Order: sequence, then C-alpha cells, then structure tokens
Amino acid sequence: MVEHVDVVVVGAGISGVGQGYHLQTRCPDRSYVILEGRAALGGTWDLFRYPGIRSDSDMHTLGFSFHPWTQARSIADGPSIRAYVEETARTYGIDRHIRFRHHVTAASWSTEDARWTVEVTGPDGEPLVFTCNFLCMCSGYYNYAKGYTPEFAGAERFGGRIVHPQMWPEDLDYDGKRVVVIGSGATAVTLVPELAKKAAHVTMLQRSPTYVVSRPAEDKVANWLRARLPDKAAYGITRWKNVLTSMFFYRIARKRPEKFKARLIGMVREHLGPDYDVDTHFTPRYNPWDQRLCLVPDADLFASIKQGDASVVTGTIRAFSDTGIALDSGEELPADIIVTATGLELQLLSDVRFSKDGAPIDLGQALQYKGMMFSDVPNLAYTFGYTNASWTLKADLVAMYVCRLLNTMKKRGLRQVTPHNSDASMATEPFVDFTSGYIQRAEHKLPKQGARKPWKLNQNYALDVLALRLGSVDDDIVFGNPVPKQGRLAA
Repeated sequence: MVEHVDVVVVGAGISGVGQGYHLQTRCPDRSYVILEGRAALGGTWDLFRYPGIRSDSDMHTLGFSFHPWTQARSIADGPSIRAYVEETARTYGIDRHIRFRHHVTAASWSTEDARWTVEVTGPDGEPLVFTCNFLCMCSGYYNYAKGYTPEFAGAERFGGRIVHPQMWPEDLDYDGKRVVVIGSGATAVTLVPELAKKAAHVTMLQRSPTYVVSRPAEDKVANWLRARLPDKAAYGITRWKNVLTSMFFYRIARKRPEKFKARLIGMVREHLGPDYDVDTHFTPRYNPWDQRLCLVPDADLFASIKQGDASVVTGTIRAFSDTGIALDSGEELPADIIVTATGLELQLLSDVRFSKDGAPIDLGQALQYKGMMFSDVPNLAYTFGYTNASWTLKADLVAMYVCRLLNTMKKRGLRQVTPHNSDASMATEPFVDFTSGYIQRAEHKLPKQGARKPWKLNQNYALDVLALRLGSVDDDIVFGNPVPKQGRLAA
C-alpha cells in the first residue's frame, strides 16, 4: 500500500517540529507527515541522556520563534528542552502528524510524476512506501546509532567501564569513582562538573585545548522583560538582542582574532587565578570560531577545578591499561570509568539513498543552495543549522522558505523547483569553513559551496533573513513541470 501526502518531513526533532508548524500555518491546504525513526520526538534532546546534558546556546535563540521559552534559565538542561519540544508539538497539534519508528531508507524522484517515492522500514520491520510532492530532510547531521570513538590501543585490557556519552548507560554508577573524560568539546565540559559532584575525582584528558567561555545560566534582561511584557513580546526582543550580540562578537572574533583570543584566555585566568597553567590547558592552537566555542554556565567547570573535584590534563594517549590510561609523557591516569567524549559521526541526510529518474544522486558532488537545497535535485530541502549560532535560527528560516516555494509553485501552476548553477567556471569551497573533527572526517562526502551567492553560505542570520524571508525565489532556480490540465494543483 502506498500513502500519498503533499509533503514528507523526515525527523521529529526541533527542525521537524518547526517545519510541521510552518507547513500547517503557511500552507494549510497541504497535507504532511513527519517520519521519525525513533520511538520518541525531540531528536538530540531525547537521544542524549548523559549527566548534565544541556544546551550550549541560549534558549531564546534555540527555542522556536513561534513558541516562547518562558523559563528563568536561558541555558537549559536537556530534560527541560525535551519537554519544551514535546509541549510545542502537542500545543499546535503537530504530534498528530508524527509516525514513530518509521525509518527512511531511500527516496527516488520521478520527473514524469513530479513526486518522490520514499521507502520506509516500519515499526515491525515491514517495508512501507510514501509518495510526496516535496521532501524535507530534518534528520540532523550525525549518526544516531553510534558516536565517534577512535581506536585506543589496549582498550580491551581496561578493567573498568568505557562509555560514550551518546549511549550513556542508565545503570552507570560513578559515585565515589575515578573518572577520566577524554575530550575537550561541549560534551566534555558539560560532563566534567556534573560528574564531579559525586565522583571521587574527574580528569578531563584533552589532546589540545578548546576555547571555554562562562556565561550566566539566567538572562537577567530576558527575565526582567518577561515580568513586564507579554511572553511573545519579551521573547521576541530577547531573541533579537541575543542574535545581534552574538553576531557582534563573532564579527570582532573574525576581524581581530588575536585580540579576541587574548580576551577569552584572560577571562579563564580571571576564573582560575594567576597560578593555574592556562597556557597549557586553555590556550588553543587555532583562532576563535575556527571551531565552536564551548559554553559553561555560571563558570561551573572552573568552579569544580578550583575546588579540586576535577582537573585538566593535556597530552596524548599511548595506551589504555588495566587500571587507567598511560600517556606518551609517561604519566599514568588511574580510572574506574573512562568516558570517550570524542565526538559525533557525521551523517549527511541520514545516509538515505537518493535517486532521480532511476540514476543515483551523489550529494557529495552537488553544490549547496542557500544552505537548504542541492544543485539539480528537485523538490528537496534539508536543514543544517549555523556553526556560529543556534541551530533553530536557520531551521526556522528554511522551514519558512520551503513554504514560499510550495506556495509559488501552486500560484504558478507548476510542480517542480530545482536549483541550477549555470556558471560552470564558478570556484567551489568546502561545505563548512570549520576545523572541528566531525566536519573534517566527513568532508569527502559533504556537498560543496560556491564562491558567490546563492551558492555560498552566509553563516549570518541577518543576511539569511534578507535572503530567505525577503529575497527572490527565482535566484539560480528553475520552476517547471506544469500541472497536467486534468490534474489538481499540487505542491
């Protein structure tokens, strides 16, 4: 049996729920379904359950534009974010459109029919088929089934437990235990102070340092505004305040990296004191925003270090031993539990197999278009958030632009919209100008970006507002494939 809807949305995390809201608000005559491979909505915020899991962006920009975040804490914990996404889906009836445990495996486009055929593995492993006129990939950017863990020599010898944060065991007891957390990114700096509350000692073992910035967990301005204004007004003002503040500091960081770097490291010294070896443990080799900055609310990481509950070791691993980790320096780190906070395994569009008119589509050879579509791939949008700001800011703009395309096709009596680059001489660049490990490891299978707009990413919310909300829908894109005279108007 084949089920047809106007729009299939893949993924029921923040991106998919937001896409559902905008579809039913801006295209109320279009039917849609959200296919979610897991048994619950929430995406990242349902998957990750490690101690201390929280946002590394403020909730006034990570939250939905249409549903205000009203809690006092701006840097929120994972369960609160998951509850917020669930509440949003329930409030607007989006949850009624979600099919859980529906794993999308392939999607094939037919130009003759102007539709996608989407192959799905259902809840009991049965093959299911959906067809749609437009396909929205809101499936995130990493493999939900496993995280990235390098090969560590001697790992099989270790007598304790080795865990990856992405698959945190519910029965893991770290009370009074010696814990080594391998990594220096957002997950590591979140885990360390939380584990340190109960563990005997926590060591953050890093190969090289990351920029770590403290920020208040509560936004005093936001809370002041909410006490005096309606929730939506207070939320909207705070959202733009935080967007513009973030853009301002990002611009300074890229324009004057050495000065900005000195200030970031100076703030760490202010927290840890003049005797702490900040040069070794908190001075990265790269410039700010070559990788994402790590946020610690209310300086909790620095507090746990000063209290002696946690420490940072910078070095390289020679091998795991029976009782811990041996470093190339000769130092031994004793451990009962080793946490490999070593990153994500990037997965482009959930590794769905795409084809067009019977020919496979290699997205790694495509150009990205406006940060949301691919060259010569019709009626397909994807959501990939900002590397220098909250994911949801970009997801919101993509969802609204999809609706613009759908409504433009209907108005013109056309069924197909395809980005097309007619400038064969245009230079190309990597998909994301970022040096993070998960990006570098997957660079070979990522699409490219062009040297000019609309093929070049803005990585700038204000510019994307102009391009996606207010700009032309006809830039380097082809509308075509008229609705047959006897057919109904479809997206």
